[in-house]
Amino acid sequence: MMKTLLLTLLLLAAAPAQAQCFASWKAKQDAPLRLTYGVSEVPDSACSKKAAKAVLAPRLAAGGWKLLTVVAVFGPEGLEQRKVSSGEFFLRY
Repeated sequence: MMKTLLLTLLLLAAAPAQAQCFASWKAKQDAPLRLTYGVSEVPDSACSKKAAKAVLAPRLAAGGWKLLTVVAVFGPEGLEQRKVSSGEFFLRY
């Protein structure tokens, strides 16, 4: 039992930490025209502009927005500088 516990702990310690990934984006609504900028968390596996676009387009569409572009993908270190610019769309979608 002790060996199993020790082995489990060693495996957990050796596993890579999950990095967080975020994407900043621009979207629009029609009639009347509204443009917005936001920041969303995306899965680590979608941490490229192309992959983030595939993840974000349906999320935004569900809220009535059409994704125009993914501006950037970044780690948690880029969140604070984008918080004010994204306003109500900071981590909303």
